[in-house]
This record gives sequence, C-alpha cells and structure tokens, in this order.
Amino acid sequence: MVLRPRRGYCEGMTDIFDVIADGTRRDILQLLRQRSADGDAGTSVTQIVSELGISQPTVSKHLKVLREAELVTVREDGQRRFYSIEPAPLEVVDDWLVPFLADAYGDSAPDIPGLAGVVPPLPDGAAHAAEVVGRAAASAKHVVQTALKRLGA
Repeated sequence: MVLRPRRGYCEGMTDIFDVIADGTRRDILQLLRQRSADGDAGTSVTQIVSELGISQPTVSKHLKVLREAELVTVREDGQRRFYSIEPAPLEVVDDWLVPFLADAYGDSAPDIPGLAGVVPPLPDGAAHAAEVVGRAAASAKHVVQTALKRLGA
C-alpha cells in the first residue's frame, strides 16, 4: 500500500490516518487493545474472527495492513500467529490532534504535559481508556529500550 504524503503533514501520518480510517481495522485494534489490557500476550486470527464475526480472509487482509503500518506486532508459535497492538505509531495522530484540542478548549483544562490548561477533565470511561493506552505505550517503550540496551545500541 503506497500512500502519498499530503502537504503540511508530517511523514508517516497520512499512512496512519488511512489505516485507521477503516472501521474493521479500528475494531481489530480495539479488540487487541482490550485483550492486552486484560493481560493477554497475543490474540490469534481465530480469536479475532470469533470475536468480531468476520471471515478469516478479511481479518488476515486487515492484519497485513496493520502490520505494514506497524500498528500490530506478530509472534509465531508453530502454525499459529498471535497479534498484539503496538500503540507507538498512534503518537503521530496524537501529536497532530493536540493543537486542535488546544484551540477548541483554550485555557479550561487540567495540567497535562503538552496541553497544560487546555483540555477539560475526561469522563470516567474515557479517563480509564486513556490510562490503559498510556500504560501500554509506556510498557512498550520500556520493552524497546531494554531490548536496545541488551543489544548495545
């Protein structure tokens, strides 16, 4: 999938928006995020098919796009593949959205790094989701940094 960057967009952002624009891919990401939050070390294609009620070829097609966008990682165990969410690429979307939130909410927000005094408090459900995503991102960052240290990079 080759996508042209649009003028004024940072490199890679166009790809992420095009990838997450598809509802089925968002459903897959949501499922992987939820299973990760529940402590699951990976989700098989069979589990995704069963949970979402869509065909195996459709799931495989969307997982390929998500892998190419580096939004999921895959672990092979014999003939089975287990997928996990990789939230780091979504930081591009987050970075792009921050100025819009700042413009929309002005000075009426709590002290959040990068948004100090800009965003209003989140409802409980959204706050919990944000906390889970934040923990997953921090955990992924820690794993990568530890692996790089072990490799001497």
